[in-house]
Amino acid sequence: MAFIHESKFSKKILIPLLVMALFSMMLVFMNPTSASAAAAIPPLSDSRNPQLPNVVVIATGGTLAGKATDATSFQTYQAGTYLMSDLVNQLPNKDKIANVNTYQFGNKGSGSYSMGDLYDLSLAVDQALEVYDGVVVTSGTDTMEEIAYFLDLTVRSEKPVVVTGAMRPWDVIGTDGPANLYNAIKLAGSGKTKSFGTVLMLNDTIQAAREVTKTNAHRMDTFETPILGALGYIDETNISIYRATARALKAGEADWATPYDLKTITKDKLPAVEIAYAYQDAGGGAINGMVADGVKGIVTAGTGAGGISSKMSAARSNAIKQGVIFVTTTRTGSGTMYPSSSNGIIAGDSLNAQHARIMLLLSIAFSSDFNVIKGWFGTYGTQDVEEAS
Repeated sequence: MAFIHESKFSKKILIPLLVMALFSMMLVFMNPTSASAAAAIPPLSDSRNPQLPNVVVIATGGTLAGKATDATSFQTYQAGTYLMSDLVNQLPNKDKIANVNTYQFGNKGSGSYSMGDLYDLSLAVDQALEVYDGVVVTSGTDTMEEIAYFLDLTVRSEKPVVVTGAMRPWDVIGTDGPANLYNAIKLAGSGKTKSFGTVLMLNDTIQAAREVTKTNAHRMDTFETPILGALGYIDETNISIYRATARALKAGEADWATPYDLKTITKDKLPAVEIAYAYQDAGGGAINGMVADGVKGIVTAGTGAGGISSKMSAARSNAIKQGVIFVTTTRTGSGTMYPSSSNGIIAGDSLNAQHARIMLLLSIAFSSDFNVIKGWFGTYGTQDVEEAS
């Protein structure tokens, strides 16, 4: 009788535990983002072709992995639905351009990722580049330029990093997803953007992460580089590079990498940095509110050559007295902001507001010295091309 009683007691304990374990496994399966933290970059395949480059696709979701309501629903879809391993398996002739592997970092819209997530993503890219010849990062397009510039400033390896995505979900007629993914893999494997830093590749066009911006809510040619233009193009087997980034001229040198080595800080060191948008007779309430929330830096998207209203200017002056660092940019879409003698204010060069925010955030994470940060904006934050000494 004692044996039977013990058996019944064991069942009462073990069955609920088994149910809880099964439920936990289901949650991980349904949410790849949660699983990504415990996952590892996959090793090179033993069956790989030694004549081909090795490329890993690190997936974060977005429209490229989106599932549409039906085959003609270009705007009605669930972003970040399909797994990258399944999408890569659908690509024709991929075995002719690279040995391709995948890593599911996450699967959601780009705007849903925190700065801490981007910290993890950057470290994952560097980890992958210890093994692979190039990395493709797939992302939603909404904040793709910010994700790409974060990687551009933080990835330590000079090997190619290519960010791509899509403006139409994977399963609709006329989707741009498969072609963008295929060409991004081709570009990463080619090595043609080695030492360029991170680049974007969509719509057969190669753009520098620092300079590119999304210009249209729906069109497939949405990404453009104002004034300076694209780096190059991909036309089937031809990859043509027509200009290089300033960083490419420092290839192999110690100062190729920026000071922003994420391995030396924890993600909780990434500070709050916001953007204040200027317009006719803009009030100072936005800046005052940001300061009250405890921000460490503010980027102003000013009118014309960076102008802001008198009310915003007064709020900025008060914020500077409290130790908040400001960076000036323009809301016009292009144009260079030049350094001045203003205390507490840094010129954003030709960075747009969202790019300047990424750089200011990283700068404050690595230094509290205003002059040091100003110096970084005047060197790593520019694209000035200098003659070799």
